[in-house]
Amino acid sequence: MRIHIDYQAAYEYEEPVSLSPHIVRVLPRCTRFIRMIDQEFHCGGGARVQFRRDLYDNETACCFFPSVVRAFGISLSTTLQLTTYNPLDFLLDSRGLSIPPAYSESELAVLEPHLRDLSGVRLPAPLAPEGSRSTVETLMSMICWTNEEIAYERRDEGAPLSPEELLKRRAGSCRDFTVLLVAALRQNGVAGRLVSGFLWEGPSESSRVAENSLHAWVEAYLPGAGWLALDPTNGSFCDHRSIATAAGASAEDIAPVSGTYYGERQVPSRLTPRLTISEIE
Repeated sequence: MRIHIDYQAAYEYEEPVSLSPHIVRVLPRCTRFIRMIDQEFHCGGGARVQFRRDLYDNETACCFFPSVVRAFGISLSTTLQLTTYNPLDFLLDSRGLSIPPAYSESELAVLEPHLRDLSGVRLPAPLAPEGSRSTVETLMSMICWTNEEIAYERRDEGAPLSPEELLKRRAGSCRDFTVLLVAALRQNGVAGRLVSGFLWEGPSESSRVAENSLHAWVEAYLPGAGWLALDPTNGSFCDHRSIATAAGASAEDIAPVSGTYYGERQVPSRLTPRLTISEIE
């Protein structure tokens, strides 16, 4: 199937401001199942754009603003070819059949940042470590529990809630779900990283939350299978319809846009996002 993504984000300030370089992470990461047909990216405000690869091999657009602005916008228009695949079609190495996995020394050298849990949260029993367990059943139990026990609410701006705050509120955005699940994976000895991107659902499937929108999910690294994508917001493994744009060890690593303005006082601002994802017949 072929889809077209049109994403725009308009930033407006109540008075002119000087902007730091802005890092934009909305360019799809292509795989053998997600192939780019064409793509255009633009940034307003007279910005000069450079495309780079970051520490996690995400393609980013680095936007440099030469003068003060009161508004600017970013836009992405891309067409992708999606190939259907079964996200459960993988084989685990014997070292990954149970949780916690038995990572090799070479794996641990690379995965160390993705195993380090800094949340300090005390997890509820369904997410907490409790000895050796079946890997796939445990992962499925974790993502189903978060989907069933925590309500989804859309929030376009702001940092994610801490796992502790989310467990108290029992409601949050997709990025809040991911921060909680990554903490749970790491406390269970599973390497986990955060992922952001787009979530597309066909017209016949509209039960998922955050569909046709910017979304966030999690990847767990398991011996034999590599990085497996899990969507705690929807309680499922991810397939070709979860189109990643960035992956990283922390929420800051995957933010769609990172940047700030310079000034001696706080300047009120407004973000207006717009996204359409449609199938091309």
